[in-house]
Amino acid sequence: MVRRLLQAGLPVHAWNRTFSKAERLAAEGAVAVPHLAEAVHEADIVISMLEAGPVVSAVIDDALPLLRPGALWIDMSSTRQSEAEEFHTRLAAAGCRFVDAPVSGGVGGAQAGTLAIMAGGSEADIDYARPAFEAMGRVTRVGPAGAGQVSKLCNQLIVGGTINIVAEALLLAQAAGADPAAVRAAIRGGFAESRILEVHGQRMLERNFLPGGQVATQLKDQHNILAAAAAAGIALPVTSLVTERYESIRDLYPQADHAAALLALERLNPGQRVGDAPDQLPTA
Repeated sequence: MVRRLLQAGLPVHAWNRTFSKAERLAAEGAVAVPHLAEAVHEADIVISMLEAGPVVSAVIDDALPLLRPGALWIDMSSTRQSEAEEFHTRLAAAGCRFVDAPVSGGVGGAQAGTLAIMAGGSEADIDYARPAFEAMGRVTRVGPAGAGQVSKLCNQLIVGGTINIVAEALLLAQAAGADPAAVRAAIRGGFAESRILEVHGQRMLERNFLPGGQVATQLKDQHNILAAAAAAGIALPVTSLVTERYESIRDLYPQADHAAALLALERLNPGQRVGDAPDQLPTA
């Protein structure tokens, strides 16, 4: 994402809690800085992309006294709606602006600059940041601050559920005597076609569970979805089942790709397995 900003001609001060990660971008035109203060104190726009809401909150706490009046903070992490709303309140009280803008599209979308960006905030603030957003992908305003996270949770709800359904389809094909690869090929282009059938279906056939999106991250999103549903006063029974499936492999494969939902399903069905390739799993 930083590379896309640089390629668009936007000046970037890059900071990471692990400085070596920011330092790698210096050769491509970023100013890598070891301290948060150096990254934010003169910035018109601050973009955060961090692992979870509590980390975002801690970084905002550290940065808040250093921000210039009117600075726009864009958080592109995946957090809870309530956390995004609280970030907005804190920044507004300090005379700053806030947009929550989580993304979908994975590593490939980030590299290609084709991320789907779901932005919650004022139209004026989103328009102000449009050059940065458009360097990274396609931005859509989905409502006020916090709505971006709702949109991302809806995205992750569909992703998590569909991955599990694709796993069930491939295991059924195998167990019932059909060729799962041929079944996937046969139904592609029909009404069941999806990006997940294309990408994660192929991962499952290859038994490639090296991450992309990780089980631990998907499970965090599942819990955030259920928290949002509880706050909204609704029940999501399918999402609750999907969450249970990911919880069943949380300790075994936390860093595996979320396509490892297939492994969770196979654990429910001893002796059944899609294909005969060895599992590709992260070593750490």
